[in-house]
Amino acid sequence: MSDTNMQSGHGPAVQMPAVPGNLSKSDAYHEAARGIIPGGVNSNVRLGGWPLCFESARGPILVDLDGNEYVDYALGMGPAILGHAPSDLIAAVQASLSSGQLFAGQHRSELDLARLLQRYIPSAELVRIGMTGSEMVQAALRVARAFTGKNGFIKFEGQYHGWFDNVLVNLTGTPGNGVVPLPVRLQTKGQAEAGTADTHILPWNDLDVVERYLADRGDQVAALITEPVMCNTGVIPPRPGYLEGLRSVCDKHKVVFIFDEVITGFRLGLGGAQGKFGVTPDLSTFAKAFGGGFPLAALAGRREIMSLFASGEVNHSGTYNSNLVSIVAGIATLEQLAANDGEVYRRIDGNGIALIEGMREIAQRRSVNLQVSGYGAVFHTYFADDLEIVDYASHWRADATRQAAFVDALLPLGIRPTRRGTWFVSGAHGSSEIDRTLSAVDEVLRNGLN
Repeated sequence: MSDTNMQSGHGPAVQMPAVPGNLSKSDAYHEAARGIIPGGVNSNVRLGGWPLCFESARGPILVDLDGNEYVDYALGMGPAILGHAPSDLIAAVQASLSSGQLFAGQHRSELDLARLLQRYIPSAELVRIGMTGSEMVQAALRVARAFTGKNGFIKFEGQYHGWFDNVLVNLTGTPGNGVVPLPVRLQTKGQAEAGTADTHILPWNDLDVVERYLADRGDQVAALITEPVMCNTGVIPPRPGYLEGLRSVCDKHKVVFIFDEVITGFRLGLGGAQGKFGVTPDLSTFAKAFGGGFPLAALAGRREIMSLFASGEVNHSGTYNSNLVSIVAGIATLEQLAANDGEVYRRIDGNGIALIEGMREIAQRRSVNLQVSGYGAVFHTYFADDLEIVDYASHWRADATRQAAFVDALLPLGIRPTRRGTWFVSGAHGSSEIDRTLSAVDEVLRNGLN
């Protein structure tokens, strides 16, 4: 849903790395911003890292205040799947501006977008449109509680479903010790522990654990929510049969099965992860990629569950939901993703796979323990010897210090993945950007990581 290299609110103030090369204007901006904006940023996931301020972006390239250019693999933490400022998307948004912004009522474009979502998302019998992934997760949990008459929900260690108190738990820090459910680990000062009373935390990718837990406590659990691919921690794929097994055990115990597709939706294909893996959840949440960089989110799912919103029994509201600009952006994005039988996905996957294979070849040639996990559209780098990354606990054992050094060393060479080591590939990346990136990776690994 977003970058999970979060600050817990504990310990000393965040220390900035030294400024590489000419970043004098960005540095001056950051100093000024810190006097007015807490930490100089408006999202805590932007604390730490280089104190950059960006001036513009186009295609796969970001430009900072000092004129430095970066091949961008953060892509706004995933939303800019078509690249920055794609001409057709910007033209559609510009054309909408003279029609207004907010009507506090319906307009035809929201139905057009809902029809597109219904066409492409296997679980989408009915659709509600919102603004953020965090919002849609809370709506999904609320309607699941109403539908089942139960209060609890299962989430998995290392997975991120937004920054609200009931879900922002066991995301970072030392893994659980094998006790099931895992003890709740709050992630920030000021978080209400009472808000987690109905949160049940289990390790991911272990179907036996879920089966045993629901056999014992299924009568307390309204919903099970999972990233179908653990993108917020390591881009870890599900084990063969795992998602299918979750579907079956949720059916057995009358638990609403929720996919958090905020990252995987419309990134792994038009059908998202549910289309890729052939597993249909009861509800699924979407944001990021399908807005093309504009704020847009959706909750899709089974008619009998989603209809509780229509009756007024379950509240989901939002002043800015279905604002004209975001809706038009979503339509334009989906139309471009679907064009020419999904040609943009073939380009994204091809370039992403070239990056993955190129990094693996360089690491082998340089005798560096760099691993890459994921898919062409989104992947993650690790530094670990003979370690299979299958869940949060195994991800935690990888060398986070070398990972941070790797990312920090790439940035002065003009390559910008996310701080946590996740790489997003867009339809705007091409062979020249891939070649430039692999050259930078080779230089960094040749010089060594401290």
